[in-house]
Amino acid sequence: MTNIGAVVIINGQAQPVVGCILADWLLANNYNPARIAVEKNGEILPKAQYQTTILQAGDVLEIVSFVGGG
Repeated sequence: MTNIGAVVIINGQAQPVVGCILADWLLANNYNPARIAVEKNGEILPKAQYQTTILQAGDVLEIVSFVGGG
């Protein structure tokens, strides 16, 4: 079983990315910051903070992509 304290939960999946900068993780995982919203520990994270947010053990992130349509 995974030690929840040593990981970050991203969209329900445990990820061993403690210490990673959020903006770097998003880029590495092909997210376009202009087309997503990130909720961290129950609060919407302003896009201006993506570059300075360091993922900590036990953080829970939900990433929602916006999809255009008509």
